[in-house]
Amino acid sequence: MKTNNKGEIMNNLKKVGLTALAGSLAAVSANAAEMTVSGATMLTYTSEDTSEVTGNPFGMKTNIGFTASGDVNGMTVSYMQTSVDQFAGMSSARLSVDMGDMGTIAFDQGSGSGLATIDDKTPTAAEEIWDGLDGTTVGGLVGTAGNKGVFNYITSLGGVTLNAAARKGSGANSSDGASSGAGQNAYDFALTGSGDMLGMEGLAWGLGYGEAENGTVAKAGVADGGDDEHMTLFVNYTMGPVTAGYQVSNIDNGTGGATDEEVDQWGIAINVNDNLSVSYGERDVEFDKPSATNVTENGEGIAIAYTMGSVKIAGNRNEVTNNGGTTASNDQMTEIALSFAF
Repeated sequence: MKTNNKGEIMNNLKKVGLTALAGSLAAVSANAAEMTVSGATMLTYTSEDTSEVTGNPFGMKTNIGFTASGDVNGMTVSYMQTSVDQFAGMSSARLSVDMGDMGTIAFDQGSGSGLATIDDKTPTAAEEIWDGLDGTTVGGLVGTAGNKGVFNYITSLGGVTLNAAARKGSGANSSDGASSGAGQNAYDFALTGSGDMLGMEGLAWGLGYGEAENGTVAKAGVADGGDDEHMTLFVNYTMGPVTAGYQVSNIDNGTGGATDEEVDQWGIAINVNDNLSVSYGERDVEFDKPSATNVTENGEGIAIAYTMGSVKIAGNRNEVTNNGGTTASNDQMTEIALSFAF
């Protein structure tokens, strides 16, 4: 009796073909982008002002970062995501397309774009001189577009880099829904460069501007003050192991009767050797109060850092008076951090 195995043979051939196709697709997918993983763990000791309850002064933070990049139709497409504290939540993500001479366009969800990339460029060995102080993390720090749901465009020409950002509404936080909160369209940009074009080696500079709708509507007897405006300008100069920097910033609040801010700050950092660096800086923030006397916040900070391979130990002490524009409100913070990169 002759057995007909034609159907079985065809099924086997189909299985082989599909298996080969799946393997081919998997190979293409694997070769399309290269994924890398990096991370760091930081142990900290923090001491607050004597009027505050420090609680447990010891803490730990773990960062895990994923990056992928590959060629798509002749353009380089990159993605990054950073998770903080053992995947407690996605802290930042960014999808970008490098178009070569046409620049790079990206969608930013927390990594930083536009004016915010130069909010404080004064040199420091560790954290900024306002870090960890109550009420000063927003005082004088510029950036109208923010970094949530922001379209970002970066390009360079003649040694000058443009970093521009724009946001529709208050910023999107989900893949298929509108963000919550009152809408505030905003845009800002930063221009940065060096002194090489002027024959001034060691000079770095930057300036930026931004506007955001303040969300207010003119009412009877109350004028709409217009948009919020942010501006900044910095200059840093490096000579040998020493870097000195100066920066001024201005925030004009468009809401009628709101407080404006003017910032004046400087810093100096010294690389003692290949492993050790120290820094000191000062910052004044004048709070221009239309219905009260102006108040100037005075802050200062000192920092030190020692790096040995992938291990770094850093410490800083920051102090402020008239904190947040409130007279006789003072604060201070000391932090020591031991970090491991892997």
